[in-house]
Amino acid sequence: MSATPHQTDRLAERYPMVAALPPSARERLLGGARWVRVPAGSLLFDDLQACEGFPFVIEGSVRVLKCAPNGRELPLYRVAPGETCIISSSCLLGHEDYNARGIAESDTELMLLARPVFDELLAEPAFRDFVFHLFAERIGILMQLIEEVAFQRLDQRLAALLLGKGRVLHVTHQQLADELGSVREFVSRLLKGFAAQGLVRLSREQIEILDPAGLRKLASEGRHE
Repeated sequence: MSATPHQTDRLAERYPMVAALPPSARERLLGGARWVRVPAGSLLFDDLQACEGFPFVIEGSVRVLKCAPNGRELPLYRVAPGETCIISSSCLLGHEDYNARGIAESDTELMLLARPVFDELLAEPAFRDFVFHLFAERIGILMQLIEEVAFQRLDQRLAALLLGKGRVLHVTHQQLADELGSVREFVSRLLKGFAAQGLVRLSREQIEILDPAGLRKLASEGRHE
């Protein structure tokens, strides 16, 4: 569907780069876009699927993850309003298919910029700077994730994940396992160990933090070795 004035205003609010484009380029962007709204849980793209366009998230959020043949998932990052997807960017720039999966975490509204218009707009400094600035930011996030997976134990990563979410977390062991790219059995075993040490109290779909300082100490072990 074509953009309404309200949608155009929200696009410019989420992505100030749009206002920095010359009028002709802004018209090409809006004219070459497709607006879609999808419900929570929708599969937006998957491994080996052709990339159809460059996404702008207007409302909601998209979870991007890597899936193994055995069904395990490793979350890579989330795309919120005002952000974009490095996987989509790299696929468009390299003319490659997707190598990850994108799922709408909540009801989500997107503006998809068609590949030919994306290629044209890369000649505009404001658009090119926007794409590569976000590209650099996401690379930093992914490098941090690689460091955590490669050099931190799972108990350290779990302790870090529990911190900063308040004293009481309403979350399942499976949800935590998904966040960590692990399996529920391992996470449940670690949480029982945390409970035995007095770090947390476990109940159905709820985790109460009893000793945040102890969790912080565990999360930081080995980082400065």
